[in-house]
Amino acid sequence: MTLERLSPQSLARVQPGIAVPTYDRRSITTGIVHFGPGAFHRAHQAFFVDKLLATDSRWGICDVALRGTATPEALTVQGGLYTIAELSPSPSFRIVGSIHEAVAAPTYPEVLRARLAAASTRIVTMTVTENGYALMPSGDLDTARSEIAADLATPSAPTSLIGWLVEGLRLRRASNLAPYTMISCDNLSDNGARLRRAVVQFASQVEPDLARWIDGEARFPGTMVDSITPASDEALKARVAQATGLLDMVPVQREPFVQWVMEDHDSDPDWAAAGVTLTRDVAGYEQAKLRILNGAHSTLAYLGLLRGRRTTRDAMADPMLAAFARTLVGQDIAPSLTPPAGLDLAAYAENVFERIANPAIEHHLGQIAFDGTLKLAIRLYPVIEAAIAAQRPLDRLAIPVAAWMRFIRRRAREGTEIIDPQAERLAERGTASTGTGAHDVMLFAEFLPRTDPAITAALARAYDAIGDGGLLPGDGW
Repeated sequence: MTLERLSPQSLARVQPGIAVPTYDRRSITTGIVHFGPGAFHRAHQAFFVDKLLATDSRWGICDVALRGTATPEALTVQGGLYTIAELSPSPSFRIVGSIHEAVAAPTYPEVLRARLAAASTRIVTMTVTENGYALMPSGDLDTARSEIAADLATPSAPTSLIGWLVEGLRLRRASNLAPYTMISCDNLSDNGARLRRAVVQFASQVEPDLARWIDGEARFPGTMVDSITPASDEALKARVAQATGLLDMVPVQREPFVQWVMEDHDSDPDWAAAGVTLTRDVAGYEQAKLRILNGAHSTLAYLGLLRGRRTTRDAMADPMLAAFARTLVGQDIAPSLTPPAGLDLAAYAENVFERIANPAIEHHLGQIAFDGTLKLAIRLYPVIEAAIAAQRPLDRLAIPVAAWMRFIRRRAREGTEIIDPQAERLAERGTASTGTGAHDVMLFAEFLPRTDPAITAALARAYDAIGDGGLLPGDGW
């Protein structure tokens, strides 16, 4: 039997028990332009806006793809509707209606230009990954990058995120409209300030007065976003079709937990009413996530892979691994944090482990293990630094770093691809390793932010203790 496609017309025929928009979608106006209509945006920001629209119709979303047309075209056919599957032992399904329209920028640049210049557009959000901001390691805009250089040469015909943001702001200033608020929703540390810097630097090369206006008038609140969102696949489409009775070509799936922390910037809309956490300390929430959630992920990944585990749920089903990760978080990572007001670190950590162990989610350890030189630098090394400053022991904290070294050693000796910006040098070090802590730790020393004798000694002990097979029960760690 051929299923009917999800659309505003077929919505009335959705299966019972499926959550659907409770507001009149015909009354919605576009108040938000979003760049990057991928799965995370639709599982996260569009979900919060869907709740917001129940009481405030001004905030419909215009989703914009900077490249490609498949997602905007599919959303357009479905009238902006799509399904979120929340993954748990008892999954639930919700049809979201917050996307008012979807546009492919290369195909309809004039539509996007009109939306950015419209008085009703008050907010621009984005999920374009760190690469989409075109930043150099220094944090400055990379003006030599091809798309940025092209946009600077012809700023009225942009193709990049930064180029489009500045062109929209130029049009608003020319019409005596206030700048829109720009909200980065990417996992980029200090994302609001870094976005401001890029936008102002681009504008300063186009029109210095425009740059001064943006810097003085525009808002760039920082954010922290969190929800495990596995990639959509054909199996998800089939599961959604069975649950809803309708064919959805762009469903998304995520865990039930979803968090959006935003710097309180005193403006519309009422984000708190939609479940967004407003705070003056986004960095505190960001550090808790990076160190507790992401630190636990990396710990389980490197130790779990050494022990033959495949997914985070497999790792949490290993009593030794689960016990070690809990102890590390409780006794070593949590003391490195100063939580913002309202955040209970013990409750947060317990929630993290429940999420990691979710039996309905396949979060592969191999994927978490990628880019270790980048991830460990922000997830675990700051905790080591804090432990040194507070004169706390390093033995447990050395274990996941030593496990990363063992992981690299195994991959190199097997001839398996290492995915990391330093892959070539890591492969050389792994191949030259002997399996002895005193020797191998110094091979990897160039990738460590500090090589104090106390650190290298702790790493050597940990490296020898866990061996190539991972930490064993009864080690006393």
